[in-house]
Amino acid sequence: MDTQLDFLHLRRLGINTHQEPVVYMRQDCQVAISEGFYAHSRVEVHCGEQSVIATLVLVCSDLLSHEEAGLSEAAWHRLDCPADGVPARFHHARPVESMSFVRGKLYGQRFNAESAKAIIEDIKAGHYSDIQLSAFVTACAGDRLDLDETIAITRAMVGSGQRFDWSSDKVMDKHCVGGLPGNRTTPIVVAIVAANGLLMPKTSSRAITSPAGTADTMESMTTVAMSFGHMREVVEQEGGCLAWGGSVSLSPTDDIVIRVERALDLDSEGQLVASVISKKVAAGSRQVLIDIPVGPTAKVRSQSMAQTLKQLLEKTGAALGLDVRTVITDGNQPIGRGIGPALEARDILQVLRNDGHAPQDLREKSLQLAGILLEMGEKAATGQGYALAQRTLLDGSAMKKFEAICMAQGGFSEPPVAEFTHCIRAPNSGVVAYFNNRFIARLASLAGAPNAKAAGIELHVTLGDEVEAGAPLFTLHAEAPGELAYALDFLDGHTDVIRIEEQMV
Repeated sequence: MDTQLDFLHLRRLGINTHQEPVVYMRQDCQVAISEGFYAHSRVEVHCGEQSVIATLVLVCSDLLSHEEAGLSEAAWHRLDCPADGVPARFHHARPVESMSFVRGKLYGQRFNAESAKAIIEDIKAGHYSDIQLSAFVTACAGDRLDLDETIAITRAMVGSGQRFDWSSDKVMDKHCVGGLPGNRTTPIVVAIVAANGLLMPKTSSRAITSPAGTADTMESMTTVAMSFGHMREVVEQEGGCLAWGGSVSLSPTDDIVIRVERALDLDSEGQLVASVISKKVAAGSRQVLIDIPVGPTAKVRSQSMAQTLKQLLEKTGAALGLDVRTVITDGNQPIGRGIGPALEARDILQVLRNDGHAPQDLREKSLQLAGILLEMGEKAATGQGYALAQRTLLDGSAMKKFEAICMAQGGFSEPPVAEFTHCIRAPNSGVVAYFNNRFIARLASLAGAPNAKAAGIELHVTLGDEVEAGAPLFTLHAEAPGELAYALDFLDGHTDVIRIEEQMV
């Protein structure tokens, strides 16, 4: 028979702990005492037929009664709780055996297929706490993963989620390694490629620390959260899609690992490659084009690092049956004028609509990338892809296909416009000589992007432009006056966002 010693009643506390399930209980409740729980214990919570492993936080106040246990949002949804007050039992979670492989890696041992699979399966199952995930990320950081280890982790990540099979030997995809504000070529490329009869099932990520991911930008115009079945229907109907990868459960461990990498500000070449390639394989892609922007304030800062990444991507892709090609591009300044979901969406629509005010750098780069994919997909002869992409854009076929994809995904709407703006002007006359991509991205985020879809930055200049003192450099867009003020406060302490140098006589 159940007694007060056996269980606690669950209560939804409405606390966002991102993806980590957390359980809260009083440190002097009978369950905590009898089980010998301590802060940060890994606890298995059982509610009916459902269970979840969560990190324990002990409460030293009257937030909870002695008969209650609180759940974070992540834990509540994992348990699929029907309502407050349902009973649950608690006990210590079993030790995570795959952590021995992580510790081994930290001491110089290498991952193999068996250890990589065990780690990724435990991460997917929620067995790793954020502290343990941090150890895994640290073990992989920098260049600590060799090619064989990268391939092993990639295979394990593919095996952890669902996978599409399109029954075609021509399934196109593209990816940018990131670190460059704007650069929203993907929707334009998908529209051009799909309009030419090739399959392009594109899944994209949301931003974590940047002002917009492709999914955030698309969400200002259409639905991006789609089920596995809905994504299949859209691709079969229109030849392409622009979906949020997190909703389709392709390589589900990837988002978990990326979240911790971003929090620690640690990059791993091997983990980046595993992330990219695993999602492409899971999406059923066969031919993949990867954009590697290089610049002093981009994610990839040197040509040598770009070459290393290029080799890893191409060799790992080949090992998993993909034809991966890479292009190393200019990452010295943002692409397009808009930085933030709606502002980037406006740029995309201007390009697709052949608007005379469309940003030419975004248009040109999109045509180049689409042209390469059209050649990879054998829709154009070598050297003729750009011309085909350009015709597809100019005759309106790309815009028509883009609208059709949006309608199939859930409808199309024009991106919103921010209510509050503030123009930043040149402090002196001269030539635009430098963009700090990291500061620009940070500034757009402080203005509210990506959660506030209309927030961000609108650029008015590019490298090499001659400007007079007082000329507009960029405009901040915000949905709330407080966010605009917050961004301006940050700007006061960072004057080198865009550098204007005096012209040499």
